[in-house]
Amino acid sequence: MQDAHDAPGDAPDDAFHVFDTTLRDGAQREGINLSVADKLTIARHLDDFGVGFIEGGWPGANPRDTEFFRRAREEIDFKHARLVAFGATRKAGVRAEDDPQVAALLAAETPVVCLVAKSHDRHVELALRTTLDENLAMVRDTVSYLRGQGRRVFVDCEHFFDGYYANPAYAKQVVGAAHEAGAEVVVLCDTNGGMLPAHVQAVVRTVLADTGARLGIHAQDDTGCAVANTLAAVDAGATHVQCTANGYGERVGNSNLFPVVAALEIKYGKRVLPAGGLEEMTRISHAIAEVVNLTPSTHQPYVGVSAFAHKAGLHASAIKVDPDLYQHIDPARVGNTMRMLVSDMAGRASIELKGRELGIDLGDDRELVGRVVERVKERELAGYTYEAADASFELLLREELQKGEEGRAPRYYRVESWRAIVEDRPDGTHANEATVKLWAKGERLVATAEGNGPVNALDRALRVGLERIYPQLAEFELVDYKVRILEGHQGTGSITRVLVSTSDGRGEWSTVGVAENVIAASWQALDDAYAYGLRRAGVEPRE
Repeated sequence: MQDAHDAPGDAPDDAFHVFDTTLRDGAQREGINLSVADKLTIARHLDDFGVGFIEGGWPGANPRDTEFFRRAREEIDFKHARLVAFGATRKAGVRAEDDPQVAALLAAETPVVCLVAKSHDRHVELALRTTLDENLAMVRDTVSYLRGQGRRVFVDCEHFFDGYYANPAYAKQVVGAAHEAGAEVVVLCDTNGGMLPAHVQAVVRTVLADTGARLGIHAQDDTGCAVANTLAAVDAGATHVQCTANGYGERVGNSNLFPVVAALEIKYGKRVLPAGGLEEMTRISHAIAEVVNLTPSTHQPYVGVSAFAHKAGLHASAIKVDPDLYQHIDPARVGNTMRMLVSDMAGRASIELKGRELGIDLGDDRELVGRVVERVKERELAGYTYEAADASFELLLREELQKGEEGRAPRYYRVESWRAIVEDRPDGTHANEATVKLWAKGERLVATAEGNGPVNALDRALRVGLERIYPQLAEFELVDYKVRILEGHQGTGSITRVLVSTSDGRGEWSTVGVAENVIAASWQALDDAYAYGLRRAGVEPRE
């Protein structure tokens, strides 16, 4: 395992640092609560991605972080990253070698230590309750002591930009003290997240010229400018960027690791990841979101599922000629894919490209494509949404493609009728029962089942009726169910749209149903979900 002095072999040049603080700063986001096992998993993902430094937490501040560093030493063989322990400068009036918190940093046995230091004069006097000179001594002493113990040291200057505007001379003194004591990088922190790119660029450029220190940037996203502020600092000469995966962090978050790295690699031409790291970006982003139990942001730059999704017919027509006409990069460079969305905005090109995406060759059948376009527009007007239900669209497309002389495509079963009953009992409980009557492979089937609601009862009845003929249904599981009330003439008479997500353990698909009541809309979505799942399982449709 990696000890305090080991350095991974396959890493980019040390002249530029990508420093990830998901495990510390990112974990401060509301709704995130990481176990030690979670932190170990995320550390492995970040190392696979190829960041240079992973800040693991604050050893000694809580048992969880202390345990993380112990287990990371024993369980993770870092290929690219160096593990970093985070802590504060010594306390006022205490020698660095006698400070228990400084001792905990050494006990973590990481090759790198990142210290937080006050750089805003008001924070020194009000929060630390010490003098400006003692604060400078705390920085010098702690950096010197840790360097003497063989550690690389980075210093985060907390509230630097606010402190600079309040007292630029003192803020620069803190940078100088850290640099002169041996800090390898001094990081200028926009802790309150209130800066704008022009301000950041001007300050970084001035501090770099006045101190000669190697500078880094740590930006919060309270103005929505954290990524832009990070890149502005790089433009001004910063060679160390601190970020978090998916922008997780306190309040609205931190500078997002993935768009920063993509910009550095693709737009700036800097090699900041090992070979092949960039292509893993989308997978890593989604994998970390799964660990923290947050839904991945669909509209996140580069890695969101909508980052390369195209809806407008005008866009689709151009993309059919050359995808670069409406995409700033090839999505494969960041491990993502282009998607065509089908909606009432769709034109012929959208349908043709979507068919190609689904593996369906529509050839030059303009009549077929025209029928699909018109049918999509009609159904979207009625309340359907195919951009959120690819499986239902594929069934519609195949139905038009496979229509025989009778004007309809073969199906897996034909429904004679269905019904759902909700019984309100005197003791306040409810009973939900459904019955379905259908034909499959020439056989009439009648099935009844109970459920914890009318939709669940219908789902179970359909399974009871069909599983003997189609045993593949046993693998299907409804994993998400969404209901939206659309515009209607009055109150409860409104149109209802239901979106269902189904899984077979190997993947998921989404289907849609629209009707005047929620049960009928749910039935349509379930019907499509089963039909698509059977086709996905390789079963040929035959009534």
